[in-house]
Amino acid sequence: MPVSINGIELSDADMERELPLHQDQTNPLESAMTALILRNVLQQEADKLGLQGDEETRISALLDKAIRVPEPTQEECLSHYQRFPQHFRKGQIAEVSHILYQVTPQVDLEALRAHALAQLAVLQADPSQFAAIAKAQSNCPSGQQGGNLGQMTPGQMVPEFDAAVWIAVPQALIPALVETRFGLHIVALGNKDDGVLVPFEVASASIATALQQRSFEQALQEYLRQLVQQADIRGADFLPQFQTQSSGVEYAN
Repeated sequence: MPVSINGIELSDADMERELPLHQDQTNPLESAMTALILRNVLQQEADKLGLQGDEETRISALLDKAIRVPEPTQEECLSHYQRFPQHFRKGQIAEVSHILYQVTPQVDLEALRAHALAQLAVLQADPSQFAAIAKAQSNCPSGQQGGNLGQMTPGQMVPEFDAAVWIAVPQALIPALVETRFGLHIVALGNKDDGVLVPFEVASASIATALQQRSFEQALQEYLRQLVQQADIRGADFLPQFQTQSSGVEYAN
C-alpha cells in the first residue's frame, strides 16, 4: 500500500531520491520516510498559506511565521552560566586513557558489565596493570598503545565520555564505568589542566544564541508533532518520533 499524506501519494521516485541521503543512519528506510513525511506536511501547510518560491524558501517562510521564540533575558543567561561553569572554560586539556568493552547486538550486556566491573576493581587495587589489560582486552585501536588516547580537549569525545573526563580527578581512575554508544569504558586520567573561566560578559552573547536556538528546536519539534497529528497519513509502518527536550546546548567559540 503506497504511503499518502492528506491524499497525496509519495512516489517510488521520491524514496529513491531520499534514501541515499540517510545511509549513515541506523535505519535508513525509516529515516528517509520520516524526512519525506515531514517535508510533505510542511509543503502542504505552506500551500495553505499561499507561500511562494521554491521548496526551501517556502518552508523557511512557513517556519518564520509559525515559530517565534523570545530572546533569553540577561538573568536567564547568567543563571545558565552559573549552573554550567564547566562549559565556559578555556584552555582545558587532559591526558586520557581508556579500555573499551564494545557493546554489540550479540553481546550479553550484563555479563560484559560484570567483567568490566571486575577489571575496574583489579585496576583500582593495582593501577599499574592498566596498559597490559588495555592491550589484552580493549576493543579500541588505542589498546595497542596501552589505551592511551593522548591529550584531549572538551568536545573531542562523545558527550558521556566528555562529561566524565572533565569532572574527574587527575592522575587517577574514574571510579565507575563510563557508558557511551560505543560500549563500556574504564577511564584513567593523567595530567589535567582545567583552564580558566571565561567571564560572563564575554560568554553572554554565545549563551543567548545557544539558548534561543534550543528554544527554537523545541518549538519546531512541537510544531512538527502537531502537523503530523493533524495530517491523514496512510500506508506508513511508522510515524515520525519527536523529542520533547533538547539534549543539550552548544556554544560558539
